[in-house]
Amino acid sequence: MTFIIKLSFSLFVVILTAFPLYGADRDKIKAFMKVTGFDVSLESMRVSAGDAPAMLGLDSADFGRSWKLTADELFSPDSLKEDALDILQQALSDDVLLHASEFYASDLGRRLVSAENLSHFEDSEVKKQQGEILLVGLLDRASPQPQYFRDMAKDIGAIDSGIRSFREVQVRFIMAAMGSGLIEQRLDEPDLRNMLAKEDASIKEQMLKNIVIANAYTYRDFTDREIAKYRGALSTDEMKEVYELMNAIHFAIMADRYERLAVKMVKLHPLQEL
Repeated sequence: MTFIIKLSFSLFVVILTAFPLYGADRDKIKAFMKVTGFDVSLESMRVSAGDAPAMLGLDSADFGRSWKLTADELFSPDSLKEDALDILQQALSDDVLLHASEFYASDLGRRLVSAENLSHFEDSEVKKQQGEILLVGLLDRASPQPQYFRDMAKDIGAIDSGIRSFREVQVRFIMAAMGSGLIEQRLDEPDLRNMLAKEDASIKEQMLKNIVIANAYTYRDFTDREIAKYRGALSTDEMKEVYELMNAIHFAIMADRYERLAVKMVKLHPLQEL
């Protein structure tokens, strides 16, 4: 299977052993990715790749134009989608696929996906500033939306999955950077994990706060009733399974690309301290 070639075998096995194997129709999977907005979510990985050097105490500006070319190559939308398709085709059941597709194909679902797709590529600082203002407005009128946003984050595993994925990607990236000679610092993997884990509690708290602010901005044109309906949709077992799988895929692809990125970065920048 091509996915084994593109991603590390261990990551491939971890995902497929966590979910039953189904072998869904590939055209249906493509339609699923489009209607749920997962394809656009994958494309947005290129945006976050711009922050990769900061994990190593570097600045993307130090790499010049070569950095953007390298990141664009590794985070090519077509390759990202093909990797995701390979996993989804084997791990997504027709029942769960249909359940999620029917919701996101509804009038509300289409509007939600459209808003989410636009939000992925908007300026993060603008979203933060405007989101904070919008959140104050929601709180002033005693809107239930902020709590709905927290409930939604819990239902789809955004915090727990997010921190695990972030840490795993960070560890793999730094270990690959040390192994390739990009940075001089030398740490054993357990020591690195312990060092980073000390910040987990504060990062989780900040992540939830950021999610609420970001959602206040992303869903600013939706009513309390519509967000309540979305919260209800995300609380179903089928949707939880969908997001568990999509979170796992997002992590696996991100970890693979960051490891490869570290190897390429050493050719673009002199040796640095971590």
